[in-house]
Amino acid sequence: MHIEKHFQLTDLERLQAIIAKNSFGLFITADLNSTHLPFVSELDENGKLCLFAHMAKANSHWKTIDNKRGLIVFSGPHAYISPNWYAKKPAVPTWNYVAVHCYGDVQLLNDNETVARMNQLVSHYEPDLLDDQNTMPDDFQQRLRQGVVGFKLEVTDIQGKEKLGQHRSHEDQQGVFTGLTNSADPIAKLLAEYMKEHNLGNGEA
Repeated sequence: MHIEKHFQLTDLERLQAIIAKNSFGLFITADLNSTHLPFVSELDENGKLCLFAHMAKANSHWKTIDNKRGLIVFSGPHAYISPNWYAKKPAVPTWNYVAVHCYGDVQLLNDNETVARMNQLVSHYEPDLLDDQNTMPDDFQQRLRQGVVGFKLEVTDIQGKEKLGQHRSHEDQQGVFTGLTNSADPIAKLLAEYMKEHNLGNGEA
C-alpha cells in the first residue's frame, strides 16, 4: 500500500483496535483469488499478531492457501471530502479513509482449532448464542461445521494508513471536520468521530 509519511500509522495497539472494530476483511492470495470474511485477531505467545477466519468448503479458495502468502485488507471509516469545506481555494474533491493491510503466512486449522475460532467469533458479537440450544443446538452446529474450513494468517508485515487531511492547514482541517460532522451520511459521521477520538485532521492538534 502506498503510504505518505504523514499518513503512516505504526502503533500496533491502534492497528489492532482498527481491525477489531472493522473486522470484515478482504482475504487475497497471489493467484488473485479473494474472499470477504469476518476475522478475529490475537497476539500469540511470541507477540506476533495472528488473524483467524473460516470459509465454506464449497469455496475452492481454501484449497490453494495452505503454507502460502496472503493479504488481508481492513477498511476503516471513510468519506467523500468536498473542496467547499476548505478555507483555501482553489481545491479539488478527495476521499479520506483509514485502512490496514496485513501480509503473512497462511496455515489451515484442524477441526478443533476451527471450532474454537468460530466460537471466538460468535462470542465477540453475540456471546449468549453459544448457550442457546434452541437457536444453535449442538448437533445442528456439528453438521454445519463439516462444511467449513478454518485458517490462520500469521502477520509478518502490517501497514496502516490514516488519510485524514492532517497535513493541511488548521482552517482546512476544521472545515472538513465540520462538514463531516454535519453530513447526513452516517459513515461520514463515523469518520468525524474517529478524527475526534484520535485528534487527527480536526484542526485541534
